[in-house]
Amino acid sequence: MEAAEPSLLVMPLALVLGYLLGSIPFGLVLTKAAGLGDVRKIGSGNIGATNVLRTGNKKLAAATLLLDGLKGTLAVVLAKIMWGTDIAMAAGLGAFLGHLFPVWLRFKGGKGVATFAGISLGFSWHVLAPFAIVWLLTAFLSRYSSLAALLGSLAATLGLLYVGETNLFYLFAILTVLIFFKHRENIARLLKGEESKIGNKG
Repeated sequence: MEAAEPSLLVMPLALVLGYLLGSIPFGLVLTKAAGLGDVRKIGSGNIGATNVLRTGNKKLAAATLLLDGLKGTLAVVLAKIMWGTDIAMAAGLGAFLGHLFPVWLRFKGGKGVATFAGISLGFSWHVLAPFAIVWLLTAFLSRYSSLAALLGSLAATLGLLYVGETNLFYLFAILTVLIFFKHRENIARLLKGEESKIGNKG
């Protein structure tokens, strides 16, 4: 009986390590450390940067955005260095799942936008660029963070399909489906014209 391929052995390890990195709830940790209480009890109840911004502390929101992104980048880059791109995809998926469903918070995490961007950067700035450009344009024109996230994730995923990065396309298609799932209430509010805009505290 032949030994299992190394990739089959390390893939679950990469997934778990990515999950543990992704599950660090920086938005909650930073707001509590700053004496602002539990960010889950204000606004949307989310632990991400958009809801942290509703505390009125722009620096904390920016720090949350940066750290939530970097944990995705770190998971991917470390796995790429140790095991290569294929295993890094498992680490990226793990980081994303960790952010969305952290075990420490009873699997109630963020919506994954910053972590999606960080994972994109971990693979290549070419993956991040379509997301960032579409996000910025949509956010500037509409002031809807949720709409920017939805369109940005779609742009990044379709961009990978366009350039023939099939394996990465499948990964980012999964991430995009999860982003849409986590934004299902936002989508309903967008359709009703009731979605909160960037900068609003409600």
